[in-house]
Amino acid sequence: MTTERAEDRRQFGHRARLALTPAQAQLMDDQAHAARTMWNCLHDWWTMLPKDKRSLAAADAAIRQARREIDWLGVLPAQAGQAVLKTYVQAWKNCWEWRADEPNFKARLRTVMSVDIPQGRDLQIKRVHRRWGMVNIPKVGRVRFRWTKVLPVGKQADRENRITGARLVKDGLGWHIAFRVLTLESKPEPHTGPEIGIDAGVNLPLSLSDGNHQDHGRPARLPDGTANRDKWLNPDEKTKLLRLEQRAAHRKSFRKPKERSSNRLNHTYDQIKQLRAKATRRAVDWQHKTTTSIAQQYGTVVAEQLNITNMVKSAKGTIEEPGTNVAQKSGLNRSISQEAWGRTVTMLTYKTGRYGGTLHRVPAPGTSLRCSACGFLTPGSREGQATFVCKNPDCGWCGNADWNAARNILHLYRIGLVAIPAAGRAVVRRTRGVKSAAAR
Repeated sequence: MTTERAEDRRQFGHRARLALTPAQAQLMDDQAHAARTMWNCLHDWWTMLPKDKRSLAAADAAIRQARREIDWLGVLPAQAGQAVLKTYVQAWKNCWEWRADEPNFKARLRTVMSVDIPQGRDLQIKRVHRRWGMVNIPKVGRVRFRWTKVLPVGKQADRENRITGARLVKDGLGWHIAFRVLTLESKPEPHTGPEIGIDAGVNLPLSLSDGNHQDHGRPARLPDGTANRDKWLNPDEKTKLLRLEQRAAHRKSFRKPKERSSNRLNHTYDQIKQLRAKATRRAVDWQHKTTTSIAQQYGTVVAEQLNITNMVKSAKGTIEEPGTNVAQKSGLNRSISQEAWGRTVTMLTYKTGRYGGTLHRVPAPGTSLRCSACGFLTPGSREGQATFVCKNPDCGWCGNADWNAARNILHLYRIGLVAIPAAGRAVVRRTRGVKSAAAR
């Protein structure tokens, strides 16, 4: 006897690296610059126009006229131009629903270069080798990409399992393609694994309440106490990065105010971006592997509700009231940003759902100061960054401070947050009109 499991649609993205020729890379750069310029022109046109005359039809007509009159805007495919318009309108909807700030102009140097391919039929994907595939990019041609995941193409593609589109993105390591995949998968059975509380830290990235801590083996701080900005690079790569930064600073000293950067300086900046992108890729790879292991092993995951934006604010203060320990706080902010706690929680959110588990969040205040054995908050119990010794005369429990916080996080979930004062419960409230992440 077999039981049929309900099926559900699932949308996800798969990113692959493109192998472009120099001519194709130049065409891609031209399209990305045209897409950015079209966004800026659309934003200028939209904000200057009276509100009663703003409409999708008027914006579409303006884009079509601009592509006819400006030659270098014509390098952008028509579908990609329509995708720019849809993304811009969606940005305003997110602003009106209190989910994001108002859209603004995109700067040339600080904007990620990207081009949308909204229709999957234009890609014409074909696998030609065990490690390589071919994809068609409008106005560029056939391009090879690294085949690292089975994709629903050819005979495997149907109405329920197919690629609906893609986006081309450029980073320090070159151009990549991110496929939008739609599949029909069976709904997972409820995960019967144990419950676990997770405390995110700097020295110990993920502390688990059962003691199965997850460490990436890279120091959060250098021996002299300063923040290690390049902990995901090996010693040779760190030496090369330092040499490139010194070279860039030397070449930049010869540039006059309002003068364009030289080609040599831009080339040095590109080399620095490559090393930074390599470090970021290693960090994301560790996060993916770690969060997948946690989602497969545990049925209920409990994490803190952290306001990371406020945690990484500068401590320099003002001229009248300067801050204290500014350098130490700056180093701590860099370490927190490198750990990317928000990205870890985002990965856990969708991966626990994929394996039938659930993720819950509890307010963070007091979790690192309260004793997980007796439940009392005794001053002075947190003796150091990694040491917790309960000062309650009737308790005296001692252990790792991060482990103690992870146990408190799990305990808060089990008791239903009844031990949190009103000031702590206010942390989980949302601004009126803002939808939760699950609802969005």
